[in-house]
Amino acid sequence: MKKILITAYSFFLVFYCSGQVLDKRKVLAGFNFWSNRDFDWYARNIPLIETPDRDIDETYYYRWELITAHLVYGSPSDGYSCTEFINSPWWSGTYGAISCAAGLQLYELRWSRDPRYAEDYARYWFSVPGAEPRNYSTWLGDAIWQVYKSYGNRKMVSDLERPLIRNYMEWEKEHFIPREGLFAWDGMHDGMETNINSRQTKNWFSGAQGYRPTLNSYMWADARAIGAMALLNGDSASAELFYGKARELKIQFQAKCWDPERRFFFHRFMKDEDSGILANTLTYQSGRYKGNEHGREELGFIPWYFNMPDAGYEQAWQYLMDSARFFAKFGPTTVERDDPLFHVAKSCCAWSGNTWPYATSQTLRGMANLLRYYKQGYVTKEDYFRQLKIFTETQRKDGRPYIAEANNPFTGSWEGHDKPGHSEHYFHSSYIDLVLNGLLGIEPMASDSMMIDPLIPRDWNYFIIDGLRYHRHDVTVIWDRTGRRYGKGRGFSVWVDGKRAASFPSVRRLVLPIMPGNPTSAGDKRVNVAVNNSPSEKYPFAFASSPGIGAEYCKKMNDGAYWYYERTPNRWSSIIQGTGEVYAGIDLGGMQQIDEIKVYFTENVKTLAAPVKYMAEYWQDGQWRQVHERRRVPAIPAGNCANTVWFEPVKTRKIKLRCIPVKSRAIGISEIEAWGDGYVRPPAGETEKDGTDIDSLSASFISKFDDGHVLRELKDGAVNPSRRWTAYGSSHEEDWVELYLSRKQAVHRLLLYFYDDKGGVQPPVKYDLYCLDGDKGWRWIEDVEKMPKAPGADLNTVSFKPVLTDRLKIVLRHRGDKIFSGLYGLSVE
Repeated sequence: MKKILITAYSFFLVFYCSGQVLDKRKVLAGFNFWSNRDFDWYARNIPLIETPDRDIDETYYYRWELITAHLVYGSPSDGYSCTEFINSPWWSGTYGAISCAAGLQLYELRWSRDPRYAEDYARYWFSVPGAEPRNYSTWLGDAIWQVYKSYGNRKMVSDLERPLIRNYMEWEKEHFIPREGLFAWDGMHDGMETNINSRQTKNWFSGAQGYRPTLNSYMWADARAIGAMALLNGDSASAELFYGKARELKIQFQAKCWDPERRFFFHRFMKDEDSGILANTLTYQSGRYKGNEHGREELGFIPWYFNMPDAGYEQAWQYLMDSARFFAKFGPTTVERDDPLFHVAKSCCAWSGNTWPYATSQTLRGMANLLRYYKQGYVTKEDYFRQLKIFTETQRKDGRPYIAEANNPFTGSWEGHDKPGHSEHYFHSSYIDLVLNGLLGIEPMASDSMMIDPLIPRDWNYFIIDGLRYHRHDVTVIWDRTGRRYGKGRGFSVWVDGKRAASFPSVRRLVLPIMPGNPTSAGDKRVNVAVNNSPSEKYPFAFASSPGIGAEYCKKMNDGAYWYYERTPNRWSSIIQGTGEVYAGIDLGGMQQIDEIKVYFTENVKTLAAPVKYMAEYWQDGQWRQVHERRRVPAIPAGNCANTVWFEPVKTRKIKLRCIPVKSRAIGISEIEAWGDGYVRPPAGETEKDGTDIDSLSASFISKFDDGHVLRELKDGAVNPSRRWTAYGSSHEEDWVELYLSRKQAVHRLLLYFYDDKGGVQPPVKYDLYCLDGDKGWRWIEDVEKMPKAPGADLNTVSFKPVLTDRLKIVLRHRGDKIFSGLYGLSVE
């Protein structure tokens, strides 16, 4: 009973303290773009805003929805990480993370009321094998320091100082050029392929090694952040070392990458290039365009993202609002518009003119810093708002909030840059930070204080930030010219934990003391034991009353991610099952204690709906038992949001949800989670053996480009496109894969995951099944039901009357013309 009261009180406290003025439900329900309708999550996790500009408000809330689609629960030990693409591409690291935009992502996540998302992601880069923190240039140290400034968690700083120091030393080993005192790399590793410098070399995609404003700014910021962390931790020697590194790096960068004639920071070539470019010259100081007055790229604004430049370099900003330079209706452009190599590409990825949200985010934050911390007359608060409005209006497609990798700066179109599953709803930029920090002025500080310095338009009569979580306090900031909109008095006021902390007649810059609050409770360490993101681990294992179809297979239900975008669905569905009760569940692989299940039902217009009713069950003593529920939210099953059941703790190895579908609609599930206070890794041998285990596999041909152990991977139940078998290079029109089962048994269905790289490996034209029928030899299996009927990428199911056998053969007819078949997953039922 005590635990129930604590849970209920915490629930009340979150909802009360995080929204003292605005009605959360009313604010969120005021927008109709929602794909993820989990208003409970938003209410718990995000600071609400309201401004006179509805487009900004709508985009702000859309960007929080976008975060929910990109958060990935990696494992019980690793917690959360974050993706860049909603589908993880082959070049991503563990759990789909890519370091290129990690700095921007952490700047966004630090505004969540729950610190776990940002702090888990900060630790991810240095604790999870395969995290790849140096695959792209990035500013992890600085971003982690910003996370600390928002939450004040000194333990995180203490834990990560040494890993960040080791990471910095690796950067120096790999990319620091001592004779120049600068870091060198190419634009491709900024995520900026095909730029005006690489296009002057033979390797137009990624060429032009050089001393770039990007990596050198990032490493300066990281060195400063590590110095600050070391100082906080009482490590004076490391603080002195890294502040010194930052000081020397800035001296070299300003001396060598600034052109006083063109008044801008430029890429500086590291070596001579075949095109006549000379080492240690800036863009267009040598080569074909020698002496050209242009060559400015948007990356020249990046140093101000970190307040890196000394006074005297502000002249660079005179070009931002110039329509002959960077300004455009849907800009800014990545290269000034009258540059001889300016080019707007029609498809990904080229950065010689297109608008790039990644760079726009950096430019806007740099602009806000310029306005706050530098004396200059080149841009104004009105210019910041104008550029933010352009960025806001750019984030639209068919009238709804949307963002992808790049857009046309003159039309705003994303066409050619957002292929399904590629960069749609792309988390490679920031916006929440540009609103909360840039426009509305919240500047977290390492001291026990907060700076507030809004850059709002002069004619705004009101705005509010309600339920901002800062140093474990709830902060509300209000500007209400008349005092009638929010009923908290006229003028500019700040409230901390429901009490007025400051009040002024007009909006102004202020620094407000805010002492640290109580530490985070141990309850925040709860873990989801249902997830399985490992390509080599079979358990936890998702199962269901039907296997799904196409890409909608069971594995989607415990991959740690959920979203509801229809163009690229992330779900299992019962569409092929027909009518009747549906079930879906997770075999945890061993005994775990849990007291909460979340299921994320999906809905769409035509085929899927949340069930009329669902029951949560657990496996005990050889039978399924219904949990003893304490509470469920929502009371009536709902789609496109979390449906949560809390119950008396149980120790079990399996959970299941029995669902009664709406008439003529199937059930779709994006994710199932099982939460408890701890995780116990199952001892070796504890997992139950399935009755249809595959003992071994053989094939008529294995491509020389595939791992020799690939058939063992398939046998072990792995479903991982990077570990596939293909017949690429075979001289046969047909090839076969043979399955040796652990014993003779009745088999009635195969699940085949066909690989498709859109090139030399694609699903077969057709496939047939054979079983070994004792002494009679191989027998063709007749009357099979295939879903889909024509072989397609990802999951294909083939069902038939049960056959008693211990060997099966799949014969695949290749598409021909150097296109061969491939499998990346295989199982038998």
